[in-house]
Amino acid sequence: MLESVQSILDEYAELEQQLADPAVHGDQDLVRTLNKRYAALAPTVAAAREWTAAGDDLTAARELAADDESFAEEVPSLESRLAAAEEHLRHMLVPRDPDDDRDVILEVKAGEGGDESALFAGDLLRMYLRYAEQRGWRTAVEDATESDLGGYKDVRVSVRAKGAPGLGEGPWARLKYEGGVHRVQRVPVTESQGRIHTSAAGVLVMPEAEEVEVTIDPNDLRIDVYRSSGPGGQSVNTTDSAVRITHLPTGLVVSCQNEKSQLQNKEAAMRVLRARLHQLAQDEADAEASAARRSQVRTVDRSERIRTYNFPENRISDHRTGYKSYNLDAVLDGDLDPVVQSAIDADEAAKLAALAADGSDA
Repeated sequence: MLESVQSILDEYAELEQQLADPAVHGDQDLVRTLNKRYAALAPTVAAAREWTAAGDDLTAARELAADDESFAEEVPSLESRLAAAEEHLRHMLVPRDPDDDRDVILEVKAGEGGDESALFAGDLLRMYLRYAEQRGWRTAVEDATESDLGGYKDVRVSVRAKGAPGLGEGPWARLKYEGGVHRVQRVPVTESQGRIHTSAAGVLVMPEAEEVEVTIDPNDLRIDVYRSSGPGGQSVNTTDSAVRITHLPTGLVVSCQNEKSQLQNKEAAMRVLRARLHQLAQDEADAEASAARRSQVRTVDRSERIRTYNFPENRISDHRTGYKSYNLDAVLDGDLDPVVQSAIDADEAAKLAALAADGSDA
């Protein structure tokens, strides 16, 4: 841990020197990058300094205790302070996801279960929209295909924070654990015998990427326009405003038709394409990383059934973390934080275990 702390303190000091250099401020992009990293390291640096101060105070009290009994009386409380400071520092040293403060693009797709699955996809969408509303995030449905009985065959929504989110409070930091297959157990509206059915919907979450972060060659794109077929204003079904973009090197296809103009739909589709290419690159990097350093939660296969929503028992269960609660109605109304926190805690525990294993091997 000492080596990790020292490297962070060294980087922090170097950043201070760079930001104090007038020549650096001629490049505003560089200044923003440095300031962002400086702000990200500040809480860890503060924790490291508190740990060091607690250790120094304990050492001094022990040395002075031989001559003054009052210092001996302070030792137990100082030991507790040092232990608390060390635990806090260990948590601060857990590797942070660099994408945590990013906005996200979230997709929900109906799966096995036909119309019931589409209705459940609609329930999941409402849950995420209500959750975003509670957290003060902005949302916009980018593209959607509705089913005949209601709900969605697939729907894509952007989720954006207002202003700069706090540490671990950005849309990606909270929603990245939602990716996977969500299973529902309930009596479908189409069921006349009252039997409980099981169906599922898939959720995909991607961090949004900036244009400067993902380079896309226009020659690698095939752009098709067609007539919109859903909600979107007076232009729907009268103009070729919908856009489909194919990224030829990867075969990724993105379509958007919810905006009123072809230009707006193209811009929305390009945002999704950048996010997918960014996620593709991240997945490739994760695949090359050491298994011991990857999160047990983050690296689960996206096809894994991560959660079950049992309506008869009003129960929600997360299969990755063991979380279980009997307030399904509240969760579907947006009270998702306890479920999300269970995934965050499991992720952090796995990373702490990996750090401990690295330390014991050293």
